Amino acid sequence: MEQKIHQGRNVKRFREMLNIKQEALAYDLGEDWNQKKISILEQKDVIEDNLLRQISAVLKIPVEAFQNFDEEQAINVISNTFGDNACVGNPNSTFNFNSIAELKKLHEEKIALFERMLKEKDEMMNRLEKIINK
Repeated sequence: MEQKIHQGRNVKRFREMLNIKQEALAYDLGEDWNQKKISILEQKDVIEDNLLRQISAVLKIPVEAFQNFDEEQAINVISNTFGDNACVGNPNSTFNFNSIAELKKLHEEKIALFERMLKEKDEMMNRLEKIINK
């Protein structure tokens, strides 16, 4: 059994992912549009190609995304590809980030640098005092 792709639902998904309200999409499509028409459009199984091109231009998403995106297939790919320890890229890589430890290390290096600078300043001041007092 082949499942049809619901283009209206795809328009709704992408619109929501972009955090665009129906009213805003209606405004961008022109004065013939309103929130109610967008709601009806998002319930359609198939949307006319010219209208899909308009929506594509407004949302800056390729027409093919509305025509081909199948959420169930995407979920299947993700669930079958990624496990609990999944990593995109090198599957053998491990990441051990301890941002607090890194921050503490940088802070300690900064303090050590300031202490060296203060020590050098004190030594220079002593040399200058000796030169002046001669």
